[in-house]
Amino acid sequence: MRTLAILNQKGGVGKTTTAVNFSAALARRGHRVCLVDLDPQAHASLHLAQKLTPSARPGCHMYHVFVEQVPLVEICHQADEHLQVAPAHIDLAAVEVELAGTAGRELLLRRRLEEAGKRWDFVVMDCPPSLGILTLNALCAVEEVVLPLQPHFLALHGLSKLLETLEVVATRSNPRLRLSGVLLCMYESNTRLAQEVERDIDQFLQSWRGQNRPWSEAKLFRTRIRRNVRLAEAPSFGTSIFDYAPKSPGAADYEALAQEFLESAPPLPPEITEEAFAQTMQQLSQPVQ
Repeated sequence: MRTLAILNQKGGVGKTTTAVNFSAALARRGHRVCLVDLDPQAHASLHLAQKLTPSARPGCHMYHVFVEQVPLVEICHQADEHLQVAPAHIDLAAVEVELAGTAGRELLLRRRLEEAGKRWDFVVMDCPPSLGILTLNALCAVEEVVLPLQPHFLALHGLSKLLETLEVVATRSNPRLRLSGVLLCMYESNTRLAQEVERDIDQFLQSWRGQNRPWSEAKLFRTRIRRNVRLAEAPSFGTSIFDYAPKSPGAADYEALAQEFLESAPPLPPEITEEAFAQTMQQLSQPVQ
């Protein structure tokens, strides 16, 4: 099972669009996929609203997984033959406060995911555009991170901040955490700015090859998600791009992304120092409410 978080602390970069349509593209190929919506705005859940069937526990969502320890598998809605969705709700915004005194609170989602076993081939988490407790839970639970970026220079600043967070989490809580790649969204190939940012990101990633960092083996995906109005329209119809406009450039791009991702091997864990291993074991031994 491959677990990955779609993450960018900046909103409006195509994060949720990528989480939904990438998950749908994997499911279309016959892979069992669980899309976990961790954003209190619940945009990923709304994106597929017309396709969702009732879960084993109607009315339950990710808030209940965190606060009431409801099993993840019991809140999942079926969105397609091979695609399930663990929906979000505005109540998730209260998780930070409600878990303030809970020991090991950053490992709650990891525990729920372990309980589910190997029920899915892929677990894709749509993270909120912030670095709070929900995002931290995702980073402690997954092995891979995909970073969607809009090709402009402010995005490079956001990239550096995210890499700092990945290193902290990989060192203290999740030694297997790796940045798999950077995905350029809302891409316009005929602009000089997009080409310059693309070159800068590629050079930056290449400069870290062979070093023991969570991003040292990351790639700039060959696939570009082109700016496409059909991708923006699909959420209002409650379906993925493949149901709304299967012949659109947006559908072709996410199909290509799924193919490229499947061709890449899962990231290898780094060498774990004794200090990092001790810290991880200490955190895992903490009781979880």
